[in-house]
Amino acid sequence: MSTPASATQDETGKPESPLRRDLLFSLRGWQRDAFREYFRMPRRDFLLVATPGAGKTAYALTIAAELLARREIAAVTVVTPTEHLKHQWAQAAHGFGIKMDSGYKNAQGRLSADYTAVAVTYAQVAAHPALHRQRTENRRTLVIFDEIHHAGDALSWGDAVKEAFDPARRRLALTGTPFRSDANPIPFITYLDEPDGGKRSQADYIYGYAPALEDGVVRPVLFLAYSGEMRWRTRAGDEITATLGTPMTKDQIAQAWRTALDPAGEWVSRVLEAADRRLTEVRRGMPDAGALVIANDHDDARAYAALLRGLTKKAPAVVLSDDPKASKKISAFAESDDRWMVAVRMVSEGVDIPRLAVGVYATSTSTPLFFAQAIGRFVRARRRGETASVFLPSVPVLLGFAAELEAARDHVLKAPGQAPEEEELAEALRQRYNPDAETEPRFQALNASAHFDRVLFDGGEFGTAAAAGSAEEEDYLGLPGLLDPDQVRMLLRKRQEKQVSARSTTARSEETTGEALASLRRELNGLVGAWSNRTSQPHGVIHAELRRQCGGPALAQASADHVRARIAKIRSWATTGRQ
Repeated sequence: MSTPASATQDETGKPESPLRRDLLFSLRGWQRDAFREYFRMPRRDFLLVATPGAGKTAYALTIAAELLARREIAAVTVVTPTEHLKHQWAQAAHGFGIKMDSGYKNAQGRLSADYTAVAVTYAQVAAHPALHRQRTENRRTLVIFDEIHHAGDALSWGDAVKEAFDPARRRLALTGTPFRSDANPIPFITYLDEPDGGKRSQADYIYGYAPALEDGVVRPVLFLAYSGEMRWRTRAGDEITATLGTPMTKDQIAQAWRTALDPAGEWVSRVLEAADRRLTEVRRGMPDAGALVIANDHDDARAYAALLRGLTKKAPAVVLSDDPKASKKISAFAESDDRWMVAVRMVSEGVDIPRLAVGVYATSTSTPLFFAQAIGRFVRARRRGETASVFLPSVPVLLGFAAELEAARDHVLKAPGQAPEEEELAEALRQRYNPDAETEPRFQALNASAHFDRVLFDGGEFGTAAAAGSAEEEDYLGLPGLLDPDQVRMLLRKRQEKQVSARSTTARSEETTGEALASLRRELNGLVGAWSNRTSQPHGVIHAELRRQCGGPALAQASADHVRARIAKIRSWATTGRQ
C-alpha cells in the first residue's frame, strides 16, 4: 500500500480546508471530487487514471499549488514522455502561478533559483538518475509522472525512476490510457495479486471515457472502418489475395494490413479522400476543425503528405520525430486553422490540439495502449455537441479496440510464461524482410482496393459494405459535425434502417435467380475456408456451428437470407476473434 506522507488533517482528524480555494472554482466536477479524494487521507503515492482530454494536467497542477501553499512541498518535478510535453506543462503551470523550467538539461546540475518547478523527460532521468535523486533529496519535492506507464517501457527506465524519485515527499502518477500487460513493474504503483499468479495495478481514482462522455467532457467518437481487396506477394514468391477483415491467420492479417497502408495503393487514397470529405462536413459546425494522419514511419508520412497535397492543393504539416522543429510545428498547427497534419508518433500521446476532430489511423501499431493514446488526440471537447471521426482499416484487433473504447484496463503483470493476446500479431507485423538475405524475395504489396465497411459507435455497428464514393458511404460521411451522443445514435440507426431496407428490396428481386444464391454460397464457403485456416476446425464443423447459431437448413437448401445471416455471423467472429 502507499507510504503515508505528511499529515493533511487537522487536530480533529478532518481534512484541512483548501488554501487555494480560488483554483477550485474552475475545476470540473470530477476534478473537485478527485481533489477531495487526494486529501482525504495521508498518502505518499497517488495514481489517477482519467480518460484523455479530461483535464489531468489542470488537476495535477491544482494539487501542486495546494501542496505548495500548505508548505508540505517546496519544489515540483514533472516527468513527461517527450520534449514537447515539457513545454506544454510549463505553459499550463504559468496559469497556476508556478514557474517551471522546461528547458532544463542534465548538464546544468542545480535548478535556477528563479524556478519552483522543473519538467524533465523519462529519458533524461534514465540518463542520470543520481543527479535527479540529489535534486529530490535537497528539497521537499512533489513528483508528477505524466503517463506513468512509460516508466515501464524498459526495465532500465523503471530502475532509474525508482532511484531518482524514491526520496520524494509526494508522488502523483497520471495516465489517460489503458496500461499494457507485460512483465515490467511500474515504480510506485500498488499491485494486487491475481488468481492466475499475475498482479494488477490499483488506481486511487478513475475517471473513464463513459462518465466523461456523459458529462460532456469528451467528444463521442465515430469509427469509420474501411475494408477492400488486398493483393501481395510473399517472401516465398506466392501471390495472395484476401479481403481485409475476413478470417485470416495472424501472418496474413499483418500482410494484408501492410498492403492496405501502402501509399501507392488505392486504399490509402480512397480513405484520405473520404476523411477529407468528412472534415469538410465537420467544419460546417467547427470552422477550425483539423485532421491528423498517424503514419507508420517517416517514408509513409511523407508519401501520405504528398497525397494530401494533391487532394487539397495545400501541403499539410508534417511532424517527424527526428525534426528539431517538430515541437514548433505542432504548436503552429494547434494555433492555426489549417486542415491537415501528418505525424508518426509525435502526436500520439499527451499533445493538446483540441481542434483535432478527424483522424486516419494509418499505422500497423496494434496495442491497446497505443490505440487509446492515438484516439485520445481527438476526444478533447471544447463545447457540447462536438464529435470526433476516426478512419481505420477493418482489422479485427482495431475493431475490437474501437468497440471497447469505454473499457478501463489496469496494468497487468503477467505470470511467468504468459504473453499478451496481441503479442503474436505484433510479432507478425514486425516481421519485415531481411535486407541482407539477397536470395529471399521481399514482401511486396501489389494492389489495395477500398470500400466502406461499417461505422462503430457506442459498442454498436452500423452500415453495410458499400463502394467508396457511393451514396451509402456519403450517408455516414455527411453526418453533422455537431451532435450529442443520443443524436449520433439516432441518426446512425436511421441510416442503418434505410440501407437495410434498400438492400432487402434489392435482395428479394435477386432471390429469383440461382446465380445470386450461388454467389452468396461461394462467399460463405470462402469465409469458412479462411476461418478453418485460422482455427484448424474442419469445414463441416464450422458450417454446423453457423447453422446452429443462425438457424435454417443445410447450405444446399438454405435461402439467400439464411446464407446472408451466416456470412454476417462469421464476419462477426473475425471481428471478435471467437465463435
